Amino acid sequence: LWVEGSITVGAVAFTLSLVLRLNMLLGRLMMQLNSILRNLGVLENSKALISQPLGLTDAPDAKELVVAGGRIAVKNVEFHYGKGFGVLNGIDLVVRPGEKVGLVGPSGAGKTTLANLILRLYDLESGSITIDGQDVAKVTQNSLRANIGVVSQDTALFHRSLRDNIKLGMPDATDAEVIAAAKKAEAHEFILTLRDNRDRAGYEAFVGERGVKLSGGQRQRVAIARVFLKDAPILILDEATSALDSDIEAAIQENLTRLMENKTVIAIAHRLSTIAALDRLVVLDGGRIVEQGTHDQLVALDGLYARLWKRQSGGFLYHEDSVLEETRPAE
Repeated sequence: LWVEGSITVGAVAFTLSLVLRLNMLLGRLMMQLNSILRNLGVLENSKALISQPLGLTDAPDAKELVVAGGRIAVKNVEFHYGKGFGVLNGIDLVVRPGEKVGLVGPSGAGKTTLANLILRLYDLESGSITIDGQDVAKVTQNSLRANIGVVSQDTALFHRSLRDNIKLGMPDATDAEVIAAAKKAEAHEFILTLRDNRDRAGYEAFVGERGVKLSGGQRQRVAIARVFLKDAPILILDEATSALDSDIEAAIQENLTRLMENKTVIAIAHRLSTIAALDRLVVLDGGRIVEQGTHDQLVALDGLYARLWKRQSGGFLYHEDSVLEETRPAE
């Protein structure tokens, strides 16, 4: 057309400009379409999650849990996962108000299972668990968990801002309270350096699904900040500092020690040096309590705890299965 003189220079320039603009608009459209499809997937997953029936429901006459002292009584508790997998066999344990108790034992001994039963994540097969005389199966789940602060080794974070994730411990908290909790958890400094792909920074930055944009240690510090903010009368710490380096752990441990004052605490750890100073250590093996006492008493007893302690180097255990195979007497 140019050669034949059927089109002018202006028309060519206009056509090229229009093509470039259309190309840019199509690119933006594809980006928006990709975002819509991604969000549709999230909506489908959310719909599937919301439509699932509740595994546990409150009893029709369930009452609000009222914690006066925080006494936990576990009486003759039996529990199995499926066909005999992961068991608790006749557990009896009383944690006095304000007492700090450490649960120790090899993998599969029942430590985390016992903590989950106190939270009523599962119903018991037999026996009972009470808090200040109130059966956990007969109080509302919301009130039960509102009175227990939890830090687990598998920290759950939502694809929301750091501020929202910390405020899960206390939704009505002020920004000043959130920042104070983050500082106690040694999280404030790293939070200030964060920036997400939408240029949200600091406490406004989103963390990705399950906190994928954070390291394991950072996720754990956010979970610890939640506990500081919540300030519940009962604490369950399941490998609370396992993903932290020694310097950060030492700084947090000082604040955790202050937080634990006047609270009932159940702490689970494989690194025995982190719980050796607690009021009492309870040793589980095969779903049963096999030893209990202070660190010094258990070392003097020269049983399972003493063997595990001797296998440590700087507070770290070797692989638990190999430890038990080597330390148990030959049959």
